[in-house]
Amino acid sequence: MEEKAVIKALAALANTHRLRVFRALVVGGQSGLTPGVLAETLTVPAATLSFHLKELMNAGLVTQERSGRNLIYRAHYDGMNALLGYLTANCCQGETCLEETDLHCEC
Repeated sequence: MEEKAVIKALAALANTHRLRVFRALVVGGQSGLTPGVLAETLTVPAATLSFHLKELMNAGLVTQERSGRNLIYRAHYDGMNALLGYLTANCCQGETCLEETDLHCEC
C-alpha cells in the first residue's frame, strides 16, 4: 500500500461518524448494510451518512453495490487488511511478534 493511500484511509477514519460507520460495516460482514439500517443504528441523518460513506469509499475502505432498489455497503476487507499490513510492517524491529492470521480479517 502506498503512503498516499495510507494517509487517505487514516484521514477518513479520523472522524467519529466515519469510524462508527466503518466499524458497523465490519460487524455487518459480507452481507453488508443499507444506508437506512446504518442511519437508524447510528442515529446519523441520511445526508450526513451519505457524505461519510462517500469519504470511506474514496479512501478504499468501503464498497457499494446496488441490489434492486437498495444500495448495500460493505467494509472493503482487502483495503482494511492492506492498511493494517502497512501499519504493522516491520514491527518488533523485524522480529516475528504476531501470527500472520492475527493481522488479517478473513471475512
